[in-house]
Amino acid sequence: MNPKPRTPTLAQLKAFLAVAEHRHFREAAAACGTSQPALSGAVAALEEVLGAQLVERTTRKVIITPLGERVADHARRVLSALHALTEEVEAARRPFTGPLHLGVIPTVAPYLLPTVLRLVRGSYPDLELHVHEERTPALLDGLAAGRLDVLLLALPSGGSSPTRDIPLFDEDFVLVTPPEHELAGRIDVPRDVLLDLDVLLLEEGHCLRDQALDLCREVGADGSGGSTRAAGLSTLVQLVAGGLGVTLLPATALDVEAGRTDRLAAVRFADPAPGRRIGLATRPGSARTPEYERFAAALREVLVELPVRIVP
Repeated sequence: MNPKPRTPTLAQLKAFLAVAEHRHFREAAAACGTSQPALSGAVAALEEVLGAQLVERTTRKVIITPLGERVADHARRVLSALHALTEEVEAARRPFTGPLHLGVIPTVAPYLLPTVLRLVRGSYPDLELHVHEERTPALLDGLAAGRLDVLLLALPSGGSSPTRDIPLFDEDFVLVTPPEHELAGRIDVPRDVLLDLDVLLLEEGHCLRDQALDLCREVGADGSGGSTRAAGLSTLVQLVAGGLGVTLLPATALDVEAGRTDRLAAVRFADPAPGRRIGLATRPGSARTPEYERFAAALREVLVELPVRIVP
């Protein structure tokens, strides 16, 4: 008689999925809020339960086996379904109570979070808000897996899993140059000025990088930005201040970043100025959808103080 198959635990699935997403045991352990030995033990226990190798451990990196990739897909669906169950029960109670995991992209977080947090503290005191600042691909993976509840990011959100996008506002891009640049301080500048400029970019994984590249290519510019890359906007503007080139900033970031140095000047594009749309993204059919819609409406009311155009 064949022995009765054992069932993996949720802790084992969560541990393995974290390793599959981070490809690094230490980073996966940090993301799970546990120790590296405990996480490694949970993954080993899962392999024992399933009777299969899911992870190849080398001295330099973690490799997920082909079977491990398929198991990770199943784990995402299992954890997402479990999250949907608990979410529905939570939503049946009182709205805007309990935990809410909000994912935010790095080119939005420093500039909108002060306004968002004031709204949450003032209007939703029983909401346990947890903020996760990550790049778009990681946020979308977290939303699909149930690790995150709602995202604040550039729309359309994209990704391989469907999302329900709720627009909040549109904002213009501003060209930032050193103060001695020939374009410094000008307004109504056509987009094709980018043809003759060295536009510095964020590193790969930022949606703002992709948007800047699209704009450069739209006017026929190379858009490569040379070999210089920055991990965040604060570093990017310091590179501009140091005379290494120019860059594009979202309007909501301009005052904060320009305030860090007196070596920046803003250049405004002629209408229709290039820009981006910012909004919320949730899982389709989420039990908390009415709650997210109300949250979006409240956000639109408080975001009018920023240099944006609210989307009704």
